[in-house]
Amino acid sequence: MPIYEYQCKKCGKIFELYMRPGEKGDDLKCPVCGAEKPVKKMSSFSSTGGSSGYVPSGSSCGGGRSGFG
Repeated sequence: MPIYEYQCKKCGKIFELYMRPGEKGDDLKCPVCGAEKPVKKMSSFSSTGGSSGYVPSGSSCGGGRSGFG
C-alpha cells in the first residue's frame, strides 16, 4: 500500500496515511485538530534496489556517528 504525506492547512501538522490504490482521500481530516481537506504533499521516495550506500542529506546513519575521522 502506498504511503501518502499530507499537511493540515489549519494547524500545519504533517502526517502520513496508508491508502489503497484508487482511494482518493476526499473525506480526510487532520488527526490533531480535525480540520478537513489536508493538502497532499510531494514526498521523497526510497528504492530498495542496489546498495550504493547513499544517505540523503539530513539523515542520520550509524547511530549518530558520521563515520569520518
